[in-house]
Amino acid sequence: MIRFAAASLSVLAMSCAAHAQDVIESEQADFIIETVAGGLEYPWSIAFLPSGEYLVTEREGRLRIIDEDGLRDAPVTGLPDDLLVERQGGLLDVALAPDFADSRTIYFSYAEGTAEANNTALARAQLSEDLTALENVEDLFHVNFEKAGGFHFGGRILFNPDGTLFLTLGDGGNYQDEAQNPENHLGAVVRLNLDGSIPGDNPVIENGAPGVYSFGHRNAQGIARNPATGSVWELEHGARGGDEINILAAGDNYGWPVITYGINYDGTIITEDRERDGLTQPIWYWNPSIAPSGMDFYTGDAFEHWQGDLFVSALAGSKVERLEIDGDRVISVEPLLADMGQRFRDVRTGPDGALYVLTDDFEGSVLRLVPAEAD
Repeated sequence: MIRFAAASLSVLAMSCAAHAQDVIESEQADFIIETVAGGLEYPWSIAFLPSGEYLVTEREGRLRIIDEDGLRDAPVTGLPDDLLVERQGGLLDVALAPDFADSRTIYFSYAEGTAEANNTALARAQLSEDLTALENVEDLFHVNFEKAGGFHFGGRILFNPDGTLFLTLGDGGNYQDEAQNPENHLGAVVRLNLDGSIPGDNPVIENGAPGVYSFGHRNAQGIARNPATGSVWELEHGARGGDEINILAAGDNYGWPVITYGINYDGTIITEDRERDGLTQPIWYWNPSIAPSGMDFYTGDAFEHWQGDLFVSALAGSKVERLEIDGDRVISVEPLLADMGQRFRDVRTGPDGALYVLTDDFEGSVLRLVPAEAD
């Protein structure tokens, strides 16, 4: 296989582009949209290999490679046998280990078990040199609560500068009260060492399960570090009117479902309370809901005026939102791609400075936003 440097990603995307739309004007940047690859079944996450290829998860239980010739027909082999594809569950996030260039290690989250008894799991493996297989797969973490149904798995991964990682976890959907029970991992964010062991400096939470860093979350499907302040922002796909962003703090309880700005999807009340003593408030929430999923702070060089902005992909909202940030505050919001009629699962800054977006569809795509002058 021909290898190519990460710097040539723009060439890859242009060669894979099925089409380039007209120039789209936004408040701070004009851009065009390129289709890097289509034919993906509910793509969930993307990682950028240093050799230039893209690694993409499909929720339907496949790990795919996009190279200079487009989407490879054969998925990467070696995923766990107990991976469960059930409604919102399947193969979820993928992230390159900080030492990937030397170790070829990747981390991935997934739903495991059966429709009647399942949970969220984290594993790591080495990606083979020819990108066809996972080798030396190791189970690192399993939620300590087996739930029924296929809802609210969480599953986003974030590496920390101190050699640990965060993994976000959902409340299980029909088990929302368990988010207030730190004895299990439902509705929690856990902090782990890279081998899956528990850091000795994790917060001490009364009756807390091993690894629990914070709890009282609903379905955390986004996590990112603010490059300006170093704070960790966590995004929750909430109830109707209850989507929110929190800044993570060790040991904090974020309140779900005791407090929320949302109501049930059928219009019934979850709680009358929006705040209570001892429960941490979000720094941002959406009402009406947009059903957010992935998020990323833009750190590329291609869009000068997007530097430090937060991008959030929305499912039911059918848009990508650009949130302008001042320190740890949201000061303005701009919707993007709202006229495409697509559900958007994830958004990431690429090493080429482009903004990559995954559409959530049976025939999903990897899209690439580049400055209009680059066309």
